[in-house]
Amino acid sequence: MVSLLLQTSQVNNMWLTIGKTVVAAILISFVSWLSGKKTGLAGFLTALPLTTLLALAFSHMEWGDTKQSVEYAKSVFVAIPVSLLFFLPFLLAEKFNLNFWSCYTSGVVLLGFGYLVHSFIVKGL
Repeated sequence: MVSLLLQTSQVNNMWLTIGKTVVAAILISFVSWLSGKKTGLAGFLTALPLTTLLALAFSHMEWGDTKQSVEYAKSVFVAIPVSLLFFLPFLLAEKFNLNFWSCYTSGVVLLGFGYLVHSFIVKGL
């Protein structure tokens, strides 16, 4: 009986993982496709916390821990403004004649710095 319950739980976890992957892939693919058609709308949808909405719900469905979900949401709240550091090189691209990959690489480096800031702030919450 215990073995059957364990197998059922593993199957449910597998389907949850597959479902989460499919939904996330569809969302990312749609916004990526939309960016070629309606850049403004794609940017707005990307800026919305769509992935956060999904990730929070998926996390809570998987772990069922309200306290953990609240801590996760707090971490995201702090991370949003810090993560904007990634876009700073793109905002300065024309002024400094930067190409896409130099903007992208610089943005990733700034995100590393931002993570340190994020970690410091979250510890204080």
